[in-house]
Amino acid sequence: MKSPIDSPTLKDLHAFMAVAEHRSFRRAAELLGVTRSSLSHTLRGLESKLSTRLLHRTTRSVSLTEAGEQFLARLDPLLGDLSQLLEDVAGAQGRTMGTLRINGSEPAIRLLLKTLVPKFLVRYPDVQLDLIAQGELVDIVEKGFDAGIRLGDAVPKDMVAVRLGPDIRFLAVASPNYLAAHPVLKTPDELVKHQCIRQRFPSGKRYRWEFTKQGQEFVLDVPGALTLDHHQLMMEAATAGVGIAYVMEEYARPYIDRGDLVAVLESWCPYIPGLHLYFPNNRHVPGNLRALIDMAREEIQ
Repeated sequence: MKSPIDSPTLKDLHAFMAVAEHRSFRRAAELLGVTRSSLSHTLRGLESKLSTRLLHRTTRSVSLTEAGEQFLARLDPLLGDLSQLLEDVAGAQGRTMGTLRINGSEPAIRLLLKTLVPKFLVRYPDVQLDLIAQGELVDIVEKGFDAGIRLGDAVPKDMVAVRLGPDIRFLAVASPNYLAAHPVLKTPDELVKHQCIRQRFPSGKRYRWEFTKQGQEFVLDVPGALTLDHHQLMMEAATAGVGIAYVMEEYARPYIDRGDLVAVLESWCPYIPGLHLYFPNNRHVPGNLRALIDMAREEIQ
């Protein structure tokens, strides 16, 4: 029987879980906030304490040995139970704590900052929020996030989703000067006669404009000499008379109300599911995330 000094620490076990889950020392080190060399040293120490090789390492990949797979299968529920126990004890003292990492698009993070974050931080001062605004949709599990925020249509089907706000719509808008100098728009297919301000996703793909009315659908790769990757820049370009932009109504509404922009094809712009907070459905939900979910539901009600 090994002496207590040889027993793995919780730090050792969490380090193994991170590497096993992400199959990458780099990603696991980023998640844990340590260097790759320090993490590698920790894992070698764990293997030494257990007198068992848990990982196959190459210059390009990491995989689990058979012993590592068995260890992971039994360790995962144990650490989950321990985490739940610690949260229950803290909850009994009225404390919700820990770091909550959330990934979302820039509009999603802006909404969170405007609505939930101020109240949440006042109500739960022991929670640290780590919010990452990222245009490209990522695998939140692989990247080590507790939750994500996206439009309802973009939420992966295997996730649990909680509505954060009402349905939204995209509007086609242009300046009064531009519209006065170009043909009147009655249907989306007439956009081919106009200059459009196109949008490029972080992935590199160009956004195709989508319109629907009474069962008719148009999905267009619109023409245009200017392509941008930011909604605010698109608003400024449209205001300057460059062409027609297609953006979230939330961005366009202040310009419309001031008379700087005019909505066109509005009857062809349907509402779609708004922003949702989402998280894996097969994992223990940490107490700080549960608290945020409860607050989101309060706000919706």
